[in-house]
Amino acid sequence: MKKIIVFVLAAFVLSACKEKTPELSINYKKIELENGLDVVFHVDKSDPVVAVELMVHVGSAREVEGRTGFAHLFEHLLFLESENLGKGGLDKMSARIGGSGANGSTSRDRTNYLQTVPKDALEKMIWAEADKLGWFINTVTDPVLAKEKQVVKNEKRQSVDNRPYGHNQYVIDKNLYPKDHPYNWQVIGSLEDLQNATLQDVKTFFKKWYVPNNATLVLSGDIDIEQATKWVKKYFNEIPRGEEIEPLEKKSGIVNETKFLYYEDNFARVPQLTMVWPAVENYHPDAYALEVLTEYLTSGKKAPFNQVLIDDLKLTSNTSMYNYSSELAGQMQLVIRAFKGKDLDEVKKGVEKAFAKFEEEGISEKDLNRIKAGQETRFYRSLSSVLGKGTNLASYNTYTGNPGFVTKDIQRTLGVTTDDVMRVYNTYIKDKNFIATSFVPKNSAELALENSTLADVVEEQIVIGAEEKFDPKIAATYTKTPSTFDRSIEPPYGETPSLAVPEVYQNKLENGLEVYGIENNEVPLVQFNLVINGGQLVESMDKLGVANLTASLLNKGTKNKTVSELEEAIQELGASINIYASKENITISGTSLRRNYEKTLALAQEMLLEPRFDEEEFELLKKATLSRLRQQEASPNSVASNKYNELIYGENNIRAKNTLGNINSVTSITLDDLKNYYNKFISPSVSKLLVVGDISKENVTQSLAKLNQNWEAKEVTIPEYKTPDAPEKPTVYFYDIPNAKQSVLLFGAPALAATDEDYYPASVMNYILGGGGFASRLTQELREGKGYTYGIRSGFSGTNAKGAFTISSGVRSNVTLESAQLVKKILEEYPTTFSDKDLETTKSFLIKSNARAFETSRAKLNMLTNISDYGMSPDYVKNREKIVNNMTKERITELANKYVNPEKMIWLVVGDAETQFDRMKELGYGEPVLLNKRQEKIKK
Repeated sequence: MKKIIVFVLAAFVLSACKEKTPELSINYKKIELENGLDVVFHVDKSDPVVAVELMVHVGSAREVEGRTGFAHLFEHLLFLESENLGKGGLDKMSARIGGSGANGSTSRDRTNYLQTVPKDALEKMIWAEADKLGWFINTVTDPVLAKEKQVVKNEKRQSVDNRPYGHNQYVIDKNLYPKDHPYNWQVIGSLEDLQNATLQDVKTFFKKWYVPNNATLVLSGDIDIEQATKWVKKYFNEIPRGEEIEPLEKKSGIVNETKFLYYEDNFARVPQLTMVWPAVENYHPDAYALEVLTEYLTSGKKAPFNQVLIDDLKLTSNTSMYNYSSELAGQMQLVIRAFKGKDLDEVKKGVEKAFAKFEEEGISEKDLNRIKAGQETRFYRSLSSVLGKGTNLASYNTYTGNPGFVTKDIQRTLGVTTDDVMRVYNTYIKDKNFIATSFVPKNSAELALENSTLADVVEEQIVIGAEEKFDPKIAATYTKTPSTFDRSIEPPYGETPSLAVPEVYQNKLENGLEVYGIENNEVPLVQFNLVINGGQLVESMDKLGVANLTASLLNKGTKNKTVSELEEAIQELGASINIYASKENITISGTSLRRNYEKTLALAQEMLLEPRFDEEEFELLKKATLSRLRQQEASPNSVASNKYNELIYGENNIRAKNTLGNINSVTSITLDDLKNYYNKFISPSVSKLLVVGDISKENVTQSLAKLNQNWEAKEVTIPEYKTPDAPEKPTVYFYDIPNAKQSVLLFGAPALAATDEDYYPASVMNYILGGGGFASRLTQELREGKGYTYGIRSGFSGTNAKGAFTISSGVRSNVTLESAQLVKKILEEYPTTFSDKDLETTKSFLIKSNARAFETSRAKLNMLTNISDYGMSPDYVKNREKIVNNMTKERITELANKYVNPEKMIWLVVGDAETQFDRMKELGYGEPVLLNKRQEKIKK
């Protein structure tokens, strides 16, 4: 692809920046078929891949009360089957062709289906997308519908019911929008509505909305437009046009009087205040100033809300405000999660004080320009993959009818003035009515805003055996939808794309810093990771959390810059720099426009070598970390992860510990502890710099001269912690979280290091078991076959140290035992039932997917990580191809018996002990071990 992406549209300049920016644009071609389907083509030959996106202009806003959740339900159904793709549909085909995995999402206003595939599969994808739109609905049967209802319910339990503050948006939208407003209900719908949906309801919904004249198809990537046009017309032309669809009326939320609502949240450990004001829809002229306003008020040290609520009043560690705009209406949401035990009335007074501060001071031209600079960088990042470009083109076409609307969109963003920002504040927030929700821990109603009314939240009751039974394997019987040619014949592959491995350069500075890079000029961006080995591994057991706090504090100013001055310096460049700690390292991650790379790197170097070590910022970070730890105590997923690591590695192994530390250790850490960590362990001798982007090796080397000169090496020894062997016998462990709507399952055992000879072969073995998404048995059996879960996966997690093989899922509470029994059965049978077809699918996916292996900057950084961490050669992907090509069923059996043996595993369940603990005895692995004190059941 050319160095600058060019839109064939009116040129413009990003005037917010001091330096003149090149013209921004996209080359695209749009056609409309006779049946009304809009088709947009974009050519990008930088990688041998194509992104295919079908966007249908139907979301939850097109539903009716009592039949909510249909749009989202369809997102699920359309992946399952169509008349000519057969069972497994696009998911099954994706595994064969090496696609990124068919994916989709539903919003209030649209549903999209998307994936990236090797370019030789383009005709297959066009055929498949047409089959979903014109040859799908006959395959939906009552059993299929019943099963998919269970999957969607599990998604709701996982994302809403079993999560802290999960019901907050439901409460807000119910009170912000009138009952007849299509944003009154949630996209995922209600469990009751989903359960009541009939097959006829589903067919009626499809017939109305899933028609060509309500859809946009985008093909973006290494395509020949003339040939692609012929294929599109061949496969889509005979799908009949639907009835004309009238656009919905723009309609704002209504708040006739300020309303306070509260809810005692089963999973909350600290109180949260959310304040919401009605605003404007997408692309409304005022929406752009509202975006700037929300970012200015809560983003960064100088933000009025952070100055007042964090620094002055010390009520929270974070404030967040965003402009949640959709096609028909918008809403401004301010979210503040207070420290433990804080009264939200205090928080509200702080909010009023912060708004008063903003009213008095306003926003400066300098602050406005730094926000715009960040918007330019985010724009480029959104275009850094063919899928990102495809989604942008599809969205603009769906909502405005013009794929190139991005020009006007960005012009409006960059046209915002300081007067505009004050005007929208006065128009939509100042002295206006609002909705305020107080979500507080159980038995802490006194922390809610005064005069709050109890919110109406429908909580599902989980009853053993209450779910309906179904057999999704029953085949649908129907008369096939006619076609002018035989659509049951899958189109052939095109010419096989050659595997283009990016050229990697390496260097080593005199101070020991290793440099690995890939030059990539698709977009004018540079991304870099400076990785310092050590992380939590070099902490002492009584000071757990020091690495995390050290990394976090390095973000908080430098010797010569306050926190706000540092933030401003970064933002004025349109850059981002973030320092964070993990188990094995501390990473400085940066992204910048090419023209600002040297300045961005200089700031990263200043943060690294001239830390401020501010006492006040340190205390704020400690409070924030303690608050996060308390919140984790109530999050089933966090609890499960922490307990699983303890069981895998053993309590005396630092790999078992939470990188945040624990309440006691963090409380005891001093600023001197951080300085000691920094002085002992931050050294170029254990560091590497990974660079990907629009910059040459020579320019990277030149840019590192000062870092080489000023960063002195020291000897650092990183302790080795031996990972235990897999257990000799299986044990079931249970952690009680009362009223949990789902059980979190983590089953596994210590297995392999990434450097072990068997590591990649074992990953190949795992593809059909649980690593291949919808191609995997775990997904096919537990999700597609039984509807027990929204998702289940398995994989190996080794680094230079031996990691675990893990199966993870969230399942509805009343099938906890049944899910574990099914997993056990799959594991027992896997070594002897792996078939020739399984081997063929595995090989096809793993070989063909290599065409996508290096498309994005993230993928290229991951490649450099593999090379630098594990000593792999730059063309390691070709060595992996040999392993795949030489794989046999006998080798798969050997690897499965050795590394995924259910009789040598830890079986952890985090859920409701009152209903599920005793049942787990039936798994056949003895009496379950309860890891915490049995909690008292929370009564309603």
